[in-house]
Amino acid sequence: MDPQRQKEEFNYAYICALAARAGVNRGDFRVDNDSIDVTFQAQGNFGPGRWRSPIIQLQLKCTSRDLIVDDSIRFPLPVKNYNDLRGDDFVAPRYLAVMVVPENVEEWIAHNPTHIALHHVCYWASLRYAEARDNEKTVTVPVPLAQRLTHETLLQMMERASAGESL
Repeated sequence: MDPQRQKEEFNYAYICALAARAGVNRGDFRVDNDSIDVTFQAQGNFGPGRWRSPIIQLQLKCTSRDLIVDDSIRFPLPVKNYNDLRGDDFVAPRYLAVMVVPENVEEWIAHNPTHIALHHVCYWASLRYAEARDNEKTVTVPVPLAQRLTHETLLQMMERASAGESL
């Protein structure tokens, strides 16, 4: 398998684990022509929000390149993905999720007697209020290291979606 495909599969495995821990349904699109790789949906009434069965959508990216500058990942997002994720006129909130993994594939998973550990971490950003850009190939998107994508964050995103908002 080529290295980029390995990164994609590892990212999906991480996302599947988060969804399982959070207790939300996860669905994949066979074709991501709208820059959405995965959708999460909670069942029924969820949190204090007005909307039942909230949905959020994520575009997944995974990199082993050293893109961390100060307190954020400076991710070169293709213009198409940037434009598909930005804006506040979507039914379901959309987020960019960027996973940073070690360069060496053998360091991605650690097997221990009682558990396995997935290395490294996934971070998220919202492009809801991002400005239009004239870039031709990529737009460098800052993804704050403070915004780790965890099962708790996933649940917060679902609660906000239930309230008709996004993070």
